[in-house]
Amino acid sequence: MSDAAEHSAEAFFREQRAAFEHTLATAGAETALLQAWDSFEGNVAIQCEGQPPVDCAKGCASCCTLRVTALAPEVFVLADYLRATAPALQRHGIDLIAAVREADAATRGLDETARVAARRRCAFVVQGVCLIHRARPLSCRGHASHDRRACADAAAGRVDEVPFSGPHRLVRMLLQAALQAALRQRGLAWGAYELNHALVLALDRLDAQDAWKQGQDPLAEAAVDLEHREAMAASFDEVRH
Repeated sequence: MSDAAEHSAEAFFREQRAAFEHTLATAGAETALLQAWDSFEGNVAIQCEGQPPVDCAKGCASCCTLRVTALAPEVFVLADYLRATAPALQRHGIDLIAAVREADAATRGLDETARVAARRRCAFVVQGVCLIHRARPLSCRGHASHDRRACADAAAGRVDEVPFSGPHRLVRMLLQAALQAALRQRGLAWGAYELNHALVLALDRLDAQDAWKQGQDPLAEAAVDLEHREAMAASFDEVRH
């Protein structure tokens, strides 16, 4: 990355962190998350100008065997979404809450490599369609490919490289880091969690979100980034000063 690009990325991070800190203080974590999703869509559209089009589309779920990580606000929003949509989906014979519990039992503790090797489809993909698409985490939003055939070949183990969209990945990374820095500044648990296990923890404990808002970490058992948090915190402080 050039010096100009690095400066631009840092400026974007600073701007987004300040916006998230303001929203967390005035409107809460759910609103800050919606703000992050909106910012992602708008900035990806700008950054992708002149780039090859992404080849992702409804019905293409080749990448949905990867391990997904999420921040606490994403976990709690998705847990609420699962509870709210459960009655309607159950009328069609679909039980996503049971599916995520089953997936957690099968994948808990697996690292990224083992998760890919297992080739287990995401619990939320039914007949090739993501049923949580509107509430999917930033890590999913930032994973886009220019060639769906290459994705299918990679999922089948035939190739190792997939032409992922750089702008999607970069904007996701910067927004996620900015939101994490803002959560940390507010004294909230700000790490990344394995999605399936974190969701089970949130669904099993009805006061989990309230406990998190009080500075506890009810999702700690699902943490996947403990060895990186000290370095991340130091980088957040360095950029701030």
